[in-house]
Amino acid sequence: MESHLIKLENVWKIYQMGDVQVPALRGIDLEVEKGEFLAIAGSSGSGKSTMMNLIGCLDLPSKGRIFLGGNDIASFGESQLAQIRGRKIGFVFQQFNLIPTLTALENVMLPLEFQDVDTSKARKKALEILNLVGLSDRVHHLPSQLSGGQQQRVAIARALAVDPEIILADEPTGNLDSKTGAFIMDLLSGVHREDSKSVIMVTHDFHLVKRADRIVYLKDGEIERIEHNHKEQGGA
Repeated sequence: MESHLIKLENVWKIYQMGDVQVPALRGIDLEVEKGEFLAIAGSSGSGKSTMMNLIGCLDLPSKGRIFLGGNDIASFGESQLAQIRGRKIGFVFQQFNLIPTLTALENVMLPLEFQDVDTSKARKKALEILNLVGLSDRVHHLPSQLSGGQQQRVAIARALAVDPEIILADEPTGNLDSKTGAFIMDLLSGVHREDSKSVIMVTHDFHLVKRADRIVYLKDGEIERIEHNHKEQGGA
């Protein structure tokens, strides 16, 4: 039985810019193991976000193949890809991407309701997760009434709502101060350690990669090197 959850085979992503083809990824080969905390690091323009979009089934490769749970994602239609995104993958973004007219509770309930979970069950699950991330006293607040760190905790709670196998975090501390960023990293590390979630984090902050099991360094759309790491248990 294969232990890897995600496998990229000779993956290219090429964008057409007028008459010019611009490769964002060039022949990426990578396996992500079940339960692994993987960091994808590199400077701006290295291909990090492109790789995240491909792993998250938000886009398809121009060449090569991506396997998720042993299945080639190119074989799925858009509705199947949407189901995979909804059930298997939790997304955490730098910009939080909360719906401004919904409360913290409603934002966390939303992915459950998309999966046709009964409203009362969705509410109960959302309250449990908001309590887990320390926001039981903010459940009825709108995003505009929350600090950046609190909004990111709501975003993490939303990502965890459907109990996904994979958490994809794209620059999760990018808009936060260092103390709040450390709290968010503690939260992601705890989810990985205690719930055995696979966490894939994109970052340009080389200090944050100390939390990962393995770091993939990208440069100009190629893997420059891969390092194994002894994770720090506290501090960011």
